Amino acid sequence: MRVLVAEDERMLADTVAEGLRRFAMAVDVVYDGDGAAERLAVNRYDVAVLDRDLPRRSGDDVCRMITESGGGTRVLMLTAAVGIRDRVEGLGLGADDYLTKPFAFAELVARLQALSRRSSPALPPVLSRGGVVLDVTRHTVARDGLLLSLSPKEFAVLEVLMRAGDRVVSAEDLLEQAWDENADPFTNAVRVTIMTLRRKLGDPPLIHTVPRVGYRLGS
Repeated sequence: MRVLVAEDERMLADTVAEGLRRFAMAVDVVYDGDGAAERLAVNRYDVAVLDRDLPRRSGDDVCRMITESGGGTRVLMLTAAVGIRDRVEGLGLGADDYLTKPFAFAELVARLQALSRRSSPALPPVLSRGGVVLDVTRHTVARDGLLLSLSPKEFAVLEVLMRAGDRVVSAEDLLEQAWDENADPFTNAVRVTIMTLRRKLGDPPLIHTVPRVGYRLGS
């Protein structure tokens, strides 16, 4: 899942982003509405977490922009206001969900995962291929019944490949979906992650390289 966090409280924004990355999410962070609009214009996000009271351009305006674009990005609105009227207004702008501050981080993660499953077509929370079972909600991976210890990035790459089914996924697509905007496209980060992931998945090999094209999963 690729997430944009737009929150002007920098400590909160950075803390949320760091926590979400532990759940294998690729997270970009901005601190005002103009920054959010710029990122949304060039990147594809599964979910945007928007504070309603962003400086320069309000979260409400950014939400309207997302809704009008029809790009499929889900919106989770954040606000310190607790009144029903505020929540209704936020949902009326096109937001998919609403969370008041302060909030429990576990609830934020659960709501983001629920929003990703509401994408069209719906994304299943449990994926299975070649004896490997990946549970997005519990953040676990097992092969032939044995739990595997994967890093957040390895988990994210494996999830992208499993959702792709039989399709080949290029290194560029993996960078876009599993890394944030600070990833250097000229590094060997994808190759190294694939290498360690293959080692942890064990035999028979599940991830296959298609020369000059990318990677795909076997059966």
